[in-house]
Amino acid sequence: MKKLSLVLILIVVMFASCNKSPKKDIIVVYPETATVDQVDTYFGIEVADPYRWLENDTSAETEKWVIEQNKVTQEYISQIPFRDKIKNRLEKIWNYPKLGTPFKKANWVFYYKNEGLQNQAVLYVKEGMDGEARVLIDPNTLSEDGTVALGGISISKDGKYMAYQLNKAGSDWSNINVMEVATGEVLPDVIEWVKFSGASWKDDGFFYSRYPKPEEGKEYSNVNEHHKIYYHKIGDTQDKDILIYENPSKPQRTYYAGTTDDERFLIISETESTTGNALYFKDLNNKNSKITQIVKGFEKDYSVIDNIDDKLIIITNQDAPKYKVVLVDTKTPTSNWVDFIPEKNEVLQGIKYAGDKLFAMYMKDATSVIEILDTDAKFLSFLELPTLGSVGSFSGEKDDNTLFYSFTSFTFPSVIYSYDIANNVSTEYFRPDIDVDLSNYETKQVFYTSKDGTKVPMFIVHKKDIKLDGNNPVMLYGYGGFNISLTPSFSISRTIFLENGGVYAMPNLRGGGEYGEEWHMAGTVLNKQNVFDDFISAAEYLIEQKYTNPSKIAISGGSNGGLLVGACMTQRPDLFKVAMPAVGVLDMLRYHKFTIGWAWATDYGTSEDETQFHYLLKYSPLHNINDTTCYPATLITTGDHDDRVVPAHSFKFAATLQANQKCNNPVLIRIETKAGHGAGKPTSKVIDEIADTYAFMFYNLDMDVKVE
Repeated sequence: MKKLSLVLILIVVMFASCNKSPKKDIIVVYPETATVDQVDTYFGIEVADPYRWLENDTSAETEKWVIEQNKVTQEYISQIPFRDKIKNRLEKIWNYPKLGTPFKKANWVFYYKNEGLQNQAVLYVKEGMDGEARVLIDPNTLSEDGTVALGGISISKDGKYMAYQLNKAGSDWSNINVMEVATGEVLPDVIEWVKFSGASWKDDGFFYSRYPKPEEGKEYSNVNEHHKIYYHKIGDTQDKDILIYENPSKPQRTYYAGTTDDERFLIISETESTTGNALYFKDLNNKNSKITQIVKGFEKDYSVIDNIDDKLIIITNQDAPKYKVVLVDTKTPTSNWVDFIPEKNEVLQGIKYAGDKLFAMYMKDATSVIEILDTDAKFLSFLELPTLGSVGSFSGEKDDNTLFYSFTSFTFPSVIYSYDIANNVSTEYFRPDIDVDLSNYETKQVFYTSKDGTKVPMFIVHKKDIKLDGNNPVMLYGYGGFNISLTPSFSISRTIFLENGGVYAMPNLRGGGEYGEEWHMAGTVLNKQNVFDDFISAAEYLIEQKYTNPSKIAISGGSNGGLLVGACMTQRPDLFKVAMPAVGVLDMLRYHKFTIGWAWATDYGTSEDETQFHYLLKYSPLHNINDTTCYPATLITTGDHDDRVVPAHSFKFAATLQANQKCNNPVLIRIETKAGHGAGKPTSKVIDEIADTYAFMFYNLDMDVKVE
């Protein structure tokens, strides 16, 4: 009997082995990357920069290097046996209708919809809630490859005009165009070289911000300077636009113009970084009114929600790290501020004023809590939500009886609700029909201890029947910067990882905004190492709790999250098997010399300050690669038109890592053409990129991949 049992066990093991293809080594031969004798001296310390020439993103040499690197990467990916199956599965489950939250202006209702695999969402409009919908703008018709994207839109108060922005090839640069809503006629008005701007209406024109035309050939790399506010009147050419505000003595500041709902006040926010702003206003009903400063300096954040007669409603973290709402009388704007909604234990994210109610959006342990208040800020009730998750956009006008909002979580695709304000009742308006059984998965929120004793929250998502045997593949994702909060959200592509036994973990690192200004500042400048320690401690927690082991952990993050991945893989290469930094900030000594990089100094500091230089040098991913270490299998991703975090970061990091890698773990870079930092990327390119990155990750984690 024992012999029979042993035979059966051997048969089962042999059968299982036959169904898992043995992982073969894929030989990688890297292109030879030229070096130059570039050495910079910082406060007496010499720092070599042998790949400086890759910063010239338009040179023939760089273009050739990009082609060669992409060829090597695609040759590697093409040898992964299940890559095409992953792509096919992605296309299958991605192909379902997706609807954006409807929003109203005058008698029109607008919404975005993607039928499934369209490269770009289409903007629809209808007259009233019961009107017949028609296409207002279909960006898919504006380019053959889907790389022209519709950016922000703004509707005039009377609903007659719509200003809309178009972005090409993923760049932050946009043109503002104008359309008549009723007829769909595109007007001749075109405004060029717009960046970091909306369009805020006043009468038959709008305020916007733009830069001077950049030097030809350096549109995507030169420092962005001399932002200015203009007013454009419908029918005029751009050269006739009226200059409203500029500050030539401070070229590295940005200016955002907005108007209150009644178009009475022009609000100007002035920033010199990503944290803190000065605030100005002008009474547009008074021809003699001048632009008046409300608050100076850049220590705190101030955002005008709207106005009540002469008073501005402002949300701020002044004397309130978790934010509060104040009323500011425009007759005495610098004094006599009145607390309207005091600071609470939860972080106040925003206020929506609709139907004579105030909807206060709070965040508690990185999940949404919505309080409903009357116009005197008296608490009325909570908005009941389906589970722990995130409320997306609220839409509604002051005099509406109904508003719309969206809700999502890790295993809860974004559902749109119609909310009856008077009766405090939510009704499901749109639920996506997806081809995945999400009842098989569960989400946990845990609190682990970081290196210095700080408690850090983390969401963990996996199959309900998971075995804590220390062998589960893990994708650890993080960001940790710029006061940005990571909250629960649904990703259809992530389900492929979960289907194949993966564990998705998302810690809420310091540097983010999950617990207010203090949490943010605890991960900035000379405290930036806290962010990396939090992330490393998250991995150690998952190992201690028997979720996984170092040979089964992949780390990923984009932009500032790319910096996170780069820093952690160079500090603790032993802890991770796969690293995937996307559009990352990887050269911390020179990041501020390109496009809008100078604005990140409040989070990072710069190499121009001696103390900050020494701190940056200790963790800068590019400068902490050595030639004696085995680094994780690495797939770097970037876009050739990224003018937010220029691709030179990724180029130089890839070249340095390839030259120094001391084991067989591959170091590849995937450079998407006609793509930027991520926004507006067509669905076809998104699916291709995810298929490649997942194939790389699954393969190097040695996962037993089963894809339908």
